Parts: sequence; structure tokens; C-alpha cells
Amino acid sequence: MESNIVVNRIEKVREYVDDVLLNMTDDVERRCAYVHLYGVAQACTMIAQKRKENAELAVVAGMLHDISSYQTMDRRDHAHRSAAMAKEILEKLGLFTDAEIDTMCDAIYRHSDKAEKHPSLAEVLIDADVFQHCLYNPLIAPAEHEKERFEALKREFGL
Repeated sequence: MESNIVVNRIEKVREYVDDVLLNMTDDVERRCAYVHLYGVAQACTMIAQKRKENAELAVVAGMLHDISSYQTMDRRDHAHRSAAMAKEILEKLGLFTDAEIDTMCDAIYRHSDKAEKHPSLAEVLIDADVFQHCLYNPLIAPAEHEKERFEALKREFGL
């Protein structure tokens, strides 16, 4: 019998991320993790749609881009470590092709390098990370390394 059920891959990843975040013992860090990961994921959707990129892959990359930081509470080399962890998670879930996993993990791997231009999905993730940092509290000035990208994003979105 053939099944007509379509798996919502985003929700399957969200379930995994929620399990990681719910196991965090520090309530303040858990709140920050939810706000940041899901804020970046939402910004990824908006930016990807505007730029006609794959919003599904963008939102998944957004949810996983700092996953190692929140699971281990260690930010050292977090982009590279999160990319490796995301690869393990995505392969374990078995919902994405190797090419899709490579694209998302490449974006995660590069997301801390905000000074360079990267492949399109990495640019979406980097810009979503900047948007979330800068829009979280508009009374705080953007970090020096994010100012140029934030100004470009404001122009792109007519803000």
C-alpha cells in the first residue's frame, strides 16, 4: 500500500532541536537558545524567500547553526562544531539527500565568517544571524563586525 503522507522535514528537525534545548539545565541559556535559533530560522525563511533561495533548507540550517553551543555550552569553534553535529543529526534523521545536507552544513560551517562572500545559502544564514542579533534589541548598537551587513540588509528590506 502506497502512503500519501508527506513528512514535514522542518518539524522533524524542530523536534530534535527542542529535545536538545529542553535538556539544557540553565533556564536563561535555554531561553536565549530558543530565541536565537528560532529567530534565525524565521529570518532565514524571510531572506530565502526574498532572494528566491530554498527556504526549507535555510530554515533547517538556521535551527542547527549554533546547535553545538547549546548542547555542550561551549562556544569555541562553534560554527565548525555545529556543522559537524548538524551533519550527524541530518544523516540520523534520514530525511535529506547528501547534497542537501552538504549545502546546509556548508552554510553552518561558514556562518561566523561575516566579512567574506559565500555561496547563496551561507549568505542567507549569515544575514539571518546578523538580523536576529541586531533586531533582538534595537536599543543596542550592532556589533562592529555586523554593522556593514546590517546596513545592507536594512537597504534590501527597505528599513
